[in-house]
Amino acid sequence: MDGKSDTLMLGTPELLAMYRDMVRIREFEEACPKLYSQGKIGGFLHLYSGQEAVGVGVAHAINNDDYMISAYREHGLAIARKVPVQAVMAELFGKATGVSKGKGGSMHMFDADRRFMGGYGIVGGHLPLAVGLGYSILYREGDEVVVCLFGDGATNQGVFHEAMNMAALYRVPVVFLCENNLYGIGTSVARASAVEELYKKSCAYETPGLRVDGMDVLAVYQAVHQAVQKARNGEGPTYIEARTYRYRGHSISDPGTYRSEQEKKIWKERDPIPAFADYLLREGQASKDVLAAIDEEEQKLIVEAIAFAEQSPDPDPEELWTDVYAP
Repeated sequence: MDGKSDTLMLGTPELLAMYRDMVRIREFEEACPKLYSQGKIGGFLHLYSGQEAVGVGVAHAINNDDYMISAYREHGLAIARKVPVQAVMAELFGKATGVSKGKGGSMHMFDADRRFMGGYGIVGGHLPLAVGLGYSILYREGDEVVVCLFGDGATNQGVFHEAMNMAALYRVPVVFLCENNLYGIGTSVARASAVEELYKKSCAYETPGLRVDGMDVLAVYQAVHQAVQKARNGEGPTYIEARTYRYRGHSISDPGTYRSEQEKKIWKERDPIPAFADYLLREGQASKDVLAAIDEEEQKLIVEAIAFAEQSPDPDPEELWTDVYAP
């Protein structure tokens, strides 16, 4: 584990909360494929297994009134932002008790109360929304910050550059965080981007850019914490590239055969959850019994979330006419 300087302020309770959040996300995501195969989850399904350190590091580095906005691989991010797992699972089931009333499904979860401003299905389409949120903060003279998470493929979209330019021009309090899991669907970064070190793209807008180990929750926490403080102090945006790895294919329908078994083995040896567990044990922040108890509690929680979703009602047909935007 790197990222020590800013983690000195983290006591044992928060470090254990980080571990718990990562385990919760992993247990949730790994339960989903079976539920999908049983027909209980429909539509698209993009899983976050392997990337937990990024979402959890971000969520713990921001305040409750700060904003998170993301692309469509967002179950884990919603859970990291403390959206109840029952509401997330019910949303996947299309139930009325879901966080988006069963209307959003896997790709469109939204919880305004927790400042989780949604997952968006259009690649890069939410970056200007993040800038708009940030500009509204400036307009209101607030001190909140927006963290905008997106995949590596979004950095090749024109809207990425438009958003970066406007954020830099107006010193908008946005932290752009690229979750570089090395593949845009099945195309590697090396085949899709002329600049493989994606953080360097920020130089065109005179915006600070840095790369962080996205398999290290403390490294992510440190980088985001510093970037958020700069944004809060009126110093404008920062662009962070977190190199991480998704263990499953792009979506539930993707077998991931374009990746070698050796590559997958190398990255799984860097799994963020056991790596963080080793850190906690080494630093005397937890015992094996404490961590095992957390694992067991989170496994039980996911079983309960599945039961909640199964027992929840379907949306009333009249809900077709509510929450519809019409100018």
